[in-house]
Amino acid sequence: MIKVGDRVPSVKLKHMTAEGIKDITTDELFKGKKVVLFALPGAFTPTCSAKHLPGFVQRAAEIKAKSVDTIACLSVNDAFVMNAWGKEQKVEDKVLMLADGNGDFTRAVGLEMDGTGYGLGQRSRRYAMVVQDGVVKALNIENPGAFEVSSAEAVLKAL
Repeated sequence: MIKVGDRVPSVKLKHMTAEGIKDITTDELFKGKKVVLFALPGAFTPTCSAKHLPGFVQRAAEIKAKSVDTIACLSVNDAFVMNAWGKEQKVEDKVLMLADGNGDFTRAVGLEMDGTGYGLGQRSRRYAMVVQDGVVKALNIENPGAFEVSSAEAVLKAL
């Protein structure tokens, strides 16, 4: 499992742009930047939709005021779902919606979750990390079923 001080692995993710789905590598995302990346089990799921993503949308200006270049939301969903969820949540340009459709990044950082008992398949655990130039500076991983340490408020305190 990834930990503070580790370099984020080099993985390709997807995101929706005006021109359609585009690849973005973690190298492109993190190199020379301060990034808040939060991950969650699934788009349109209850806690993720009611609390996790909305908190980052509402607190985006405060987070970015702490010298954060990008706030990114990652889930093991496809780019179409992440885009639709972002529109439904009125994310606009406040949060970059990243699709880890095959779970490559999630496995590479060792934060996968087995959601097969709920019909979800393999998903990401709920967490938030602060990454500076590709190196993890803070990492808040939730216990299963919890939503305490990965919120926008908790990240603001870590910044």
